[in-house]
Amino acid sequence: MTATVIHVGGASPYDVVVGRDLADRLPGLLGDRVQRVAVLYSDQQAELAQPLVDSLVAHHDVLALGLPDGEAAKTAPVANDCWEALGERGFTRSDAVVTFGGGAVTDLGGFVAATWLRGVAVVHVPTTLLGMVDAAVGGKTGINTSSGKNLVGAFHEPAGVLCDLATLDTLPRADLVAGLAEVIKCGFIADPRILELVEETDPEALTPGSAVLRELVERAVRVKVDVVVGDLRETGAGDGVGRELLNYGHTLAHAVERAEGYRMRHGDAVAIGCVYAAELAGLAGLLDPTTVERHRQVLQRVGLPTTYAAAGFEELLATMRVDKKARGSQIRFVALEGLGRAVVLEPTDDQLRAAWERIGGGAA
Repeated sequence: MTATVIHVGGASPYDVVVGRDLADRLPGLLGDRVQRVAVLYSDQQAELAQPLVDSLVAHHDVLALGLPDGEAAKTAPVANDCWEALGERGFTRSDAVVTFGGGAVTDLGGFVAATWLRGVAVVHVPTTLLGMVDAAVGGKTGINTSSGKNLVGAFHEPAGVLCDLATLDTLPRADLVAGLAEVIKCGFIADPRILELVEETDPEALTPGSAVLRELVERAVRVKVDVVVGDLRETGAGDGVGRELLNYGHTLAHAVERAEGYRMRHGDAVAIGCVYAAELAGLAGLLDPTTVERHRQVLQRVGLPTTYAAAGFEELLATMRVDKKARGSQIRFVALEGLGRAVVLEPTDDQLRAAWERIGGGAA
């Protein structure tokens, strides 16, 4: 099947390519000027990354850099190790970084590329559904600190993104399901057809080789592209929500991830966070009960969690207060007034607690 090319406009345009077996397109995205290429990948994916490394060796001086798995890669010491390796190898501004892996690799690798010599080219090859529809597109990069997730970062758009669905063939089912949270989020914030596709399809039929999963990936990528082009640096351009729209569900999600020591899958936390945001909107009189409940039903249908009681309200509240969307001590949420109609909500502490209880927090 022919690959789908989704163009991302703006000051630094690039293409997102969706299809299968796309490795031969990587040299074209890197361009002719690049001599040295650093390939960053999780140590656990070293075997999967090797063919990519081998394909580049014929044309480039390749530096292969293995990273810790998952969120453990997104730290200042790991970033520093990468910078030191680039320096020892003599990387210049005409060289490039390639990331191969999930969202954590994309975030860390993108940050390394953004900061080395104040910015070198990066091409992302996401190998998880989450990476394809979220982390690899849009130019956000970041690392974590002890205070929270992605608090240190930079905006650095890639030179290209290869969403090779064949890399999902070996992805554990639980990770594929977790990635669907970001896809479903896009259905609520912008493209209701995504929700219909999920509701119409047997969850077991949502496999890497299926036409419906490919359509879901393409639709989710287009949602993100449309939002990013309108507000690259999250200034709230346009309707006052802007790129923050993509953070729907993420305010509580990031607090849950921190409470769990980043051992919970990001998509699982986002699913919980979306239900929480829907409950907040319902309590504020913005969202009708049917759409609030639809959040639970669609997410549960594919096997995602919709309740959380493992951490206390005060712990979660303290983390949410340092969320990037917060202003002073005021917590701000992206909320919905209906499908595809978002606003910024500043809930009261009573509403925050009541919504937490509605997702099972009162049982903690």
